[in-house]
Amino acid sequence: MKVVIAYIEEPPFGWTHADRSATGADIELADSVLRAIGVRHVEHRLTTFAELLPGVQSGRWDMNVPLFVTPERTAKVEFSVPVWAIGDGFLVRSGNPKALNSYESVARHADARLGVIVGQVQHVSARAKGVRDEQILLFREQAQAIAAVEAGEIDAYASTALGNRIVAERLGLARVEAVAHESGTGVDKQAPVGAFSFGKGNRALVDAVNRQLRVYLGSAEHRRCMARFGLSEREIDPVLG
Repeated sequence: MKVVIAYIEEPPFGWTHADRSATGADIELADSVLRAIGVRHVEHRLTTFAELLPGVQSGRWDMNVPLFVTPERTAKVEFSVPVWAIGDGFLVRSGNPKALNSYESVARHADARLGVIVGQVQHVSARAKGVRDEQILLFREQAQAIAAVEAGEIDAYASTALGNRIVAERLGLARVEAVAHESGTGVDKQAPVGAFSFGKGNRALVDAVNRQLRVYLGSAEHRRCMARFGLSEREIDPVLG
């Protein structure tokens, strides 16, 4: 049995090594679960965020790495049980010149510019908190948004607090820093949850993945694997039944 899983360049969840192999917290979780249900060959397909849902809907691949579960997305695809819960945060230039620590703080600064990835939930969240369209710049990929922060083209890039923390550590705190949202839900049990997604007609694979996830999530092996990528009980425990 072969399963093709799509991923995007977004450390620590997924990224591509120099030898073109894929790695990351979500990749490792998928590989462990798929091997456990008898999948002999797992193919990792690099794509853009905007193509994740259309790709799995049309059958170009079998499943996607986890993304935030929303009612709009649930109408389009089948989701697995949740695998992590993570709040939003900003990546800003070192020193955080405009003291941005929430979407509301961006809304209060008429000259503040916020970067988001096309189609990600942070765009909706920002607008819901009063950030105006003219303040928002859209990017197709994370690397473009990070470069815009460093170049001063935007004042903050909105993504997961965890992901931004990993990026800041990788780039060096002299260049950028990660800021968790003060007014957001942070890492408590109300943080948004993420899950693998599948085409609506792929019920057998969804059920098999869910059975193994219920066994594996929260286990010592799972925690050790996720810790390698910076995920801790703060991101794992809220989704455990």
